[in-house]
Amino acid sequence: MQPVRRRITEILRENGSATVAELARELNMAQVSVRHHLDILVGEDLVTVAGVKRQSGAGRPSLVYTLTPNAHKVFPQRHDALASDLLAELKTVLPHSQVQQILLRIGEKNAQVAPPSLADQTLEKRLDQVTSFLCERGYEARWEKHEDHYEVHACNCPYAGVSDKHPELCTMDQAMMEYLLPGAIRLQSRATDGAAHCTYIVKNHKEQPTDS
Repeated sequence: MQPVRRRITEILRENGSATVAELARELNMAQVSVRHHLDILVGEDLVTVAGVKRQSGAGRPSLVYTLTPNAHKVFPQRHDALASDLLAELKTVLPHSQVQQILLRIGEKNAQVAPPSLADQTLEKRLDQVTSFLCERGYEARWEKHEDHYEVHACNCPYAGVSDKHPELCTMDQAMMEYLLPGAIRLQSRATDGAAHCTYIVKNHKEQPTDS
């Protein structure tokens, strides 16, 4: 993030809210420049107008700006460390089979919020649907057609930094993929094994419906 805009978010985080005039004094900048940066932050859904602040004397009320709930993403996070620690504790107190079952259930639960497949849906339409769902969840997924099968590539691991230490997370993703495309998926490669991305094979069943 651009330094001035980052500093604005820090000021709003520390103070809770601020007007343009208050931010301008803190930043030692002209108010018009502060408004420019605020407009960009508002457009990025990081800052919002929370109300107005009336002056003690004459003059127009000033808009009061605050951070949006979405602004947490610009500040340092420790989610990966927490997830890694929790998994490590689970593996300490539970048998491997129970940890695997927990991850399988989480994978299926994650898949249940995806759009359902339709009775007359072609395989390629379903692949479009599934990869779009995966992209929304941070996997940067795409699919390719081959002579007798399709390949679904997950080009980003949303759990990077955790899956390196806990490759069992691949079980969770495997369960999610099998739920989304029942009986047609197997894991071919894993990013945690050094591959460029995770690849899933989808069989090209000839009985799949065709577009009219």
